Amino acid sequence: MRHPSLSQTSDPKEDPAPPLPYAFPPVTTLANATAEYAIDAWQRTVLFADVMRERGNQYQAHLHERTPNVLDFGAELIVDGRTLPRPVNYGLVRIISPGDLQPDPDTTGAHDAGRLRPFIVFDPRAGHGPGIGGFKRSSEIGAALRAGHPCYFVGFLPDPVPGQTVEDVMRAEATFLEKVIELHPDSPGKPAVIGNCQAGWQVLMTAAMRPELFGPIIVAGAPVSYWAGWRGKNPMRYSGGLLGGSWLTALTGDLGDGRFDGAWLVQNFENLNPANTLWQKHYNLYANLDTEAPRYLGFEKYWGSHVFLNAAEMQYIVDNLFIGNRLASGQIVTSDGMRLDLRNIRSPIVVFCSYGDNITPPPQALGWITDLYRDTADLLAHDQTIVYATHDNIGHLGIFVSSSTGRKEHREFVSNIDLIDLLPSGLYEAHMGEKTEATPHADLIAGDHVLSISPRSVEDVLAIVQPDPESDRRFATAAYVSDLNLGLYRSFVQPWLRLAVTPWSAALASKLHPLRIPYESWSDHHPLAPSVAQAAQSVRQARQPASPDNPLLQMQGVVSDSIVAALNCYRDVRDAAVEQIFEAVYGAPWLQAFAGLPPQREDAQPGVSADAGQAEEHHAALATEHDRLREKITAGGLVEASVRTLLFVRRTRSEADERRFNLARAMLGTLSDRGILSFKQVIREQAALLRLDADAAIDALPLLLAGAPAADVRTAARNIDKLSTALPLEDHERADLARVLDIFESAAKTQTALRANAHQKVQS
Repeated sequence: MRHPSLSQTSDPKEDPAPPLPYAFPPVTTLANATAEYAIDAWQRTVLFADVMRERGNQYQAHLHERTPNVLDFGAELIVDGRTLPRPVNYGLVRIISPGDLQPDPDTTGAHDAGRLRPFIVFDPRAGHGPGIGGFKRSSEIGAALRAGHPCYFVGFLPDPVPGQTVEDVMRAEATFLEKVIELHPDSPGKPAVIGNCQAGWQVLMTAAMRPELFGPIIVAGAPVSYWAGWRGKNPMRYSGGLLGGSWLTALTGDLGDGRFDGAWLVQNFENLNPANTLWQKHYNLYANLDTEAPRYLGFEKYWGSHVFLNAAEMQYIVDNLFIGNRLASGQIVTSDGMRLDLRNIRSPIVVFCSYGDNITPPPQALGWITDLYRDTADLLAHDQTIVYATHDNIGHLGIFVSSSTGRKEHREFVSNIDLIDLLPSGLYEAHMGEKTEATPHADLIAGDHVLSISPRSVEDVLAIVQPDPESDRRFATAAYVSDLNLGLYRSFVQPWLRLAVTPWSAALASKLHPLRIPYESWSDHHPLAPSVAQAAQSVRQARQPASPDNPLLQMQGVVSDSIVAALNCYRDVRDAAVEQIFEAVYGAPWLQAFAGLPPQREDAQPGVSADAGQAEEHHAALATEHDRLREKITAGGLVEASVRTLLFVRRTRSEADERRFNLARAMLGTLSDRGILSFKQVIREQAALLRLDADAAIDALPLLLAGAPAADVRTAARNIDKLSTALPLEDHERADLARVLDIFESAAKTQTALRANAHQKVQS
């Protein structure tokens, strides 16, 4: 009797069973596949060696450039930082738009004609050379040029000016901004600034020192709150504690004869992902040599461009930021006595971060908000505007290098920079949605995405950051131990070491750095290089790639995946051990007591740093501001009344998007020919009035409308109605809209009656 399941099968000839995975083919076929794979593998090996030779040549040529960078755009020097009173190795250049990159009419049309503010892109000095912000046409610089904005770039030379400090760089950045403002006297607003990674926190420090120079500030992948992170996911923050603090930074600077080799910073990045560093990056090139070489060489030009910092610069950064976390808590004071408080920044701050970034995870990019502000009311009281946007999976470099990010996030930020600049104070989240045929009012959207900005609370950011008071105590203990060890090093080791180090030994140490050796050792200077180059040329002329279904080629992929999995497993075990050791050492009660920390309170709540608390003078200033605003409730005319009304109708949601913004641009354009940015102060003031006393502000509308002609009042009312109903309204919003429209109509009727009475008196 047949098994029941067999009776349901079809004829084997009609429906053959699928082959077993990785089953070996017949001997003849296997021999052919082996020969095919052997030829392909040998050819790829030769080509791989030749690409590595080209990489070495590229590295040597890059070293000898006058101003090494990886910009994909031409540039004109505007300010050389070496000529400043406090010289630095930074410079300001004007980006020259290439002929094949023309402004996009869809994007430029979203701005007031002739009123395009300049953009300045600041590149990170975190071990690599400059240019990542303009590495491709689809980049931050490319987005600014496509939107028609004048664009500038701040880069740096590989070697610092002897004696330059972080403060000197901040002052140089302020000088660059002053120069750009001088070059664009007709700009409707201050320059928009983009700071990537390290440049992000440095730009914020400069903005805290000179807030009057800045327009909107976009910080991408920039760590500001260095103790923050998710348990089990962000091990890089533990590095300083496990090494005993910043004494090792001082040692490295001394071995470099007063200079810190940025290659060590790059080494830290590479250690985060051993699978990519040790295998995946090069295997991907080897497996796809026919197509991957140009992309690989392009990226390696940037990745291998290691630069130097002064030892004092790096020590300042590690002590005050990486280990001390003093920027987010407002504890950094400049040499002339100015406290760098991020709450002093008056321009909108856009924070762009990614959940896939293990160098600057969202808690480190956003944690400063919860460090500085107790709640949303506290943020509003400081009149600060913060917009954050998160990406689901892109990595750290992808935030500023990825073409998809350049075409989407950076393009949307740039094309809607005026919208961002006009936002009332508050905390917002930005979303980029796809534009489809079903998108309402798609004609008001520039590009392929629609930017929407929704109000958020400090509690929303707390949910992302997930601050942990116990973790903060451990990091505070690590900072104390760091200061202790640094003092011991400076007292007992540094004086002797500095006597032994010479410029020659420092140069040799940099040449022998593990990251430089592969670049230095294999180029055309090697005696075997000509033979490899000739063999590679022959291989390219007779290339015989293996077919995709070659079993050995498929097995190669399986082996590679196994190696990656093993290295990832090692990484996970290592990171877990690092975290556990850090918590065990710096969580010890005796060590925390030795560091001077009081016993942990059971009711301790996450939130504002103690040193960032409200000052009495701030409360006094806030009371004065409230008194000033109350006097403004009855001040103004049709412009103030229109803006107040628009904000009132949407006050409970306050979301904004480019569709409503473009409608508002058209409406406000009927009230003024100075461009929409001329309304910035009006919008912020009217929003503050509504927060203070919404009912009183609306009750005062008749006083604001009293002097406006009836026709203008009715035109404004029609525009308000159109703008408010561009997107769906809630029931209470419809009621609020009807209320204010009635006020406008009553004011128009009053003006009509007054004019009629006046006319009758004239006639009589």
